[in-house]
Amino acid sequence: MTTLEQTTRPRARPQEWKAIVVLILLIPVLWSPPFLFRFFLYQPFSIPSGSMMPTLMTGDYVFASKRAYGYGPYSFPFASSLISGRVFAAEPEYGDIVVFRPPKDTSVDYVKRVVGLPGDRIQMRHGQLFLNEKPVARVALKETDGEAACGTDDAKVRNWRETLPNGASYVTYDCVDSGYYDNTGVYTVPPGHFFVLGDNRDNSTDSRVMTAIGFVPMDNLVGRVTRIIWSLDDDGELRFERMGKVR
Repeated sequence: MTTLEQTTRPRARPQEWKAIVVLILLIPVLWSPPFLFRFFLYQPFSIPSGSMMPTLMTGDYVFASKRAYGYGPYSFPFASSLISGRVFAAEPEYGDIVVFRPPKDTSVDYVKRVVGLPGDRIQMRHGQLFLNEKPVARVALKETDGEAACGTDDAKVRNWRETLPNGASYVTYDCVDSGYYDNTGVYTVPPGHFFVLGDNRDNSTDSRVMTAIGFVPMDNLVGRVTRIIWSLDDDGELRFERMGKVR
């Protein structure tokens, strides 16, 4: 008689059983359309300041695509303690408007425009952006009222059409001649990081401020802003003309 070798499976630990039970209970929630939409596809954000004017304004509500750059520590609530690195990772492109968590304070979401990628050398000279020692193309547009952008009633804001090497084009605001960050040293973007600026250049805390934001790790990306879904002015009136895709 041949004796069969008996194989025994280790019993699941109490903690493992608890995790399994919790997962089973969460399945209906995880697969519900609102959960899938908000936590895996698009997350809504409100714009609380004018640092990205004129592209984004106070009172705008936007969608950020989470799948654009993959999923990382700040893609989901409480994920920072569970996820290391990024899944389905992809780098942002020049000109992308991104939501991210600055390394100095990961409890706050910021929205800015990507102007530098790993290895790039970034500098501001007399208010003009230089990328790898070359001036980024810009064309002067008509001046507009600067009350909202610059914070003073009688100010006029200069508008520039800026175009990055990949063709990404957008309008920036210039409120002050020789502003504090209109002339900077050269910032060399380290591997695994990117560099961001606000479109309202004289009223934006961004990567030029090393003590506040500085270089942003790729792992701190939350998503790419794709669309303005709602917009209200200071009087609570709907701004239909602002709703649509963001560039």
